[in-house]
Amino acid sequence: MRRLLNRNTLRNNEGVYLFLRSPMAIVSAIMTMLIVLGAILAPWLAPTNPYDLASFSLMDGLLPPAWEAGGQSQFLLGTDDQGRDMLSSILYGARLSLTIAFLAMAFATILGVGAGLLAGYYGGRFDAIVMRIADVQLALPAILTALLIDGIARGLLPRELQEDIRVYVLVLAIGLSLWVNFARTARASTFVERNKEYVQSAIIMGQHPLRIMLIQILPNITGPLLVIMTVDLASAILLEATLSFLGIGLPANSPSLGTLIRIGMQYLMSGEWWILWVPTLFLIALVISVNMLGDFLRQVFNPRLR
Repeated sequence: MRRLLNRNTLRNNEGVYLFLRSPMAIVSAIMTMLIVLGAILAPWLAPTNPYDLASFSLMDGLLPPAWEAGGQSQFLLGTDDQGRDMLSSILYGARLSLTIAFLAMAFATILGVGAGLLAGYYGGRFDAIVMRIADVQLALPAILTALLIDGIARGLLPRELQEDIRVYVLVLAIGLSLWVNFARTARASTFVERNKEYVQSAIIMGQHPLRIMLIQILPNITGPLLVIMTVDLASAILLEATLSFLGIGLPANSPSLGTLIRIGMQYLMSGEWWILWVPTLFLIALVISVNMLGDFLRQVFNPRLR
């Protein structure tokens, strides 16, 4: 009897039921959770602090991983050219990369959903303006949009401030590159919801349009938005890594994942393979696991894909 009740409960909660029946979703969720927890707990889990110059020595530079000849047990994944522990650099790098990605996604979500709600609710000229801006931006790759915004920010801001606010410039550039998907999805969903009886009743009752959009419409369109947030989170991580790899993101003394890969490229042909491949494989694992979660959420909210 208890087993039957548990099975019926899982079936009623369709998302949990589908999750427990999907090995891919379980593996990707565990992988994502481990990486995120490792990034959050980096100050306690990392053997050393890669930001602290006193915590590493040039004498320990270019040591291989512990399982190779010449490796040391205290440096499980080896060291880079500066003597920094690669495991510590990756944990702190993931912490910085995820922070930028989450902040950028929050900015893109607020901007895109807000613009989409207003465009879908009011329509008319405002809708036309928002959609034309979105169409123009969709014609450009996200990386080019991020490069353009980063270049404009560097040209307008004083040089002495650029290093201090580089993280915020990255957040702005990535966020403005990814808001379009939120806007288009929120607009299309708002068009559908606005014509339903519960919204028309709220309008007749004289409720404020802002209250209708936030209280009545927004909770009913969150499903597709959650899918976009998950998928675009992986895009935000890749954008940050790409910008840092190109040398216009974070500086070399800030070990984000993209910066670590850029440093490792200098040793690609010299035999110190771990300096490049360890952060690269870590980034691939992070992006794939987040994308797999996005695919699972898409199946949950769109039964036609099952």
